[in-house]
Amino acid sequence: MAGYIKQFFTWWNGNTIGTRFFTWRKGTRVGEDQFGNIYYEGSRDKEGNPRRWVIYRNYSEASTIPAGWHGWIHHRTDTPPSKEEYQPREWEKPHQPNLTGTPAAYTPKGSIAHYGRRPRVSGDYDAWSPEE
Repeated sequence: MAGYIKQFFTWWNGNTIGTRFFTWRKGTRVGEDQFGNIYYEGSRDKEGNPRRWVIYRNYSEASTIPAGWHGWIHHRTDTPPSKEEYQPREWEKPHQPNLTGTPAAYTPKGSIAHYGRRPRVSGDYDAWSPEE
């Protein structure tokens, strides 16, 4: 029962009933990536560009879209990676999930969340005090 309620009211746990119905009526499946996300294309908008969208496999997280599909979904290329032998460039890094809010998130030196103590201020800065 809880699964059906999630489908009606939450978009972040996957596609909703409305999205599923719209995709069934208007969408043409274009391909699938290595994470299980499925990509669709629909009718053209006023400017003549086809509408493109993705149905995420699990939790809706935009950082799970690989580089090749990112270029296609943002109209940088007209040929989806499923229709060509897409090879990532040597400078492209492998996918890394968004780590914000996790213990593995980046904390720069001097941040309150950084391990240890904040470094003392050096040479060119003197803190103001009311006695001066």
